[in-house]
Amino acid sequence: MTIQLTHNIGGVATPSVDGRTLEVHSPSDDALVGVAPRGSAADVDRAVKAAREAFETWSRLPAPARGEILAKSGRILEQRKDEIAAVMSREMGKRTEEAKGDIQEAIDTAYYAATEGRRLFGRTAPSELPNKFGMTIRRPIGVAGIITAWNFPIAVPSWKIYPALVCGNSVVWKPAEEAPCSGAMFAQALWDAGLPNGVLNVVHGYGEEAGAALVAHAGVNCLSFTGGTEVGKLIASEGGKTLKHVTLELGGKNPVIVLPDANIDLAVDGILWGAFGTAGQRCTATSRLIAVGDVADRLLPKLIERANKLVLGDPADKRVDVGPLISKKHRERVHAFVEQGKSEGGKVLTGGAIPTDGPLAKGWFYPATLVDDVKAGSTLALKEVFGPVLSVIRVKSLDEAIAVANEVEYGLSSSIYTADVNAAFRAIERIEAGITYVNAPTIGAEAHFPFGGVKGTGNGHREGGWAPYEFFSEVKTVYVDYSGGLQRAQIDNRQE
Repeated sequence: MTIQLTHNIGGVATPSVDGRTLEVHSPSDDALVGVAPRGSAADVDRAVKAAREAFETWSRLPAPARGEILAKSGRILEQRKDEIAAVMSREMGKRTEEAKGDIQEAIDTAYYAATEGRRLFGRTAPSELPNKFGMTIRRPIGVAGIITAWNFPIAVPSWKIYPALVCGNSVVWKPAEEAPCSGAMFAQALWDAGLPNGVLNVVHGYGEEAGAALVAHAGVNCLSFTGGTEVGKLIASEGGKTLKHVTLELGGKNPVIVLPDANIDLAVDGILWGAFGTAGQRCTATSRLIAVGDVADRLLPKLIERANKLVLGDPADKRVDVGPLISKKHRERVHAFVEQGKSEGGKVLTGGAIPTDGPLAKGWFYPATLVDDVKAGSTLALKEVFGPVLSVIRVKSLDEAIAVANEVEYGLSSSIYTADVNAAFRAIERIEAGITYVNAPTIGAEAHFPFGGVKGTGNGHREGGWAPYEFFSEVKTVYVDYSGGLQRAQIDNRQE
């Protein structure tokens, strides 16, 4: 059955103003999954107006009460996990097991956000003047514009929307056009939990249309975006024109360093999951294996053997290890990177060919691919592939490995496998990344820890944990002077 979607503006299900729609096709077999409205600037304008109106009431609701609604939405997501996961797998190709993990992240974030409703802490400090009290409180900003990517269609929106809501903001959200059905099911959980009309508005559409309109709208006070680095730069520039608060979570080119003393079997397990989970379509995906000394000679045979056994196919099939890429165009891009790597001296050890026979020919599948002898500074060593392609870079020392790890424009997740605690701490200190794992793959963060990166991966903000509550709120300083007279701060009160 084809899923028919609408915008939700002010609590009302509505088509686009101009009646246009967009189709969502499964990457597994190109079958039609859903039809969504194709939003325009007019639809975004209606949503922002509804959000501004709802903000007046929502922002005055006590934060603990706001948190209770979010907690209820988490319980609803728990009840609907299987149903949503099935749609997610069909819509964007994530294996059902991973889709459930995606939803579980949102559930965890809902419960964490609910508790933050009782922890929107301010500070107190002693005044320099007698009989005067000073403190800070946190206040909502206004309307938050949220634009999210397709690869984590529920987890990533939850990292943004829940903190924005518990801080007292209203939201206009444009889900990824590749996965609007999953997004609609997430939003429905919030509405069913009792979120008032207009507090969360959903406008579907393309980034260059609805997304651009949301970024430019003068009625939006802050923006949170997950996606590509180049688009992120444009959003930061456009948002700056109206002095919007902007948080960006962008690309990654994540390294795993393996030292000769590492537990090889453990490293193989972690590298396989980090590189080929979600078909490599994660900003945290392990894209570079930096092998120190002779460790590659022991590591690669096991990696090749295991990679060759990974099953490609329907993400709803429990026997499948790697699902499809999101689109034909994206698969062509991934394959072009592999071909470029070969032309620059890389050696394909396994994978590297587009399936042309049987059921796999109907979808956008690409096998787990290892490319050895990738040179530092080459295209495959520097550029984000966003697919199941692992580049193997051989180096002589830990110092060289860290230098190679840092040569890219990104800095999201990183990893080192070693039994040497001193080497581990040198890597922790010197790798330029927002996250470093020791003896674990380059995966993301838990719901109660900050997530994000440095350099081209973002603009300094973090999602997850306590960090987004600082972004989605303003600090207000309050003074209470009970001296009964005029006291002037910032005047020389120390004169004799």
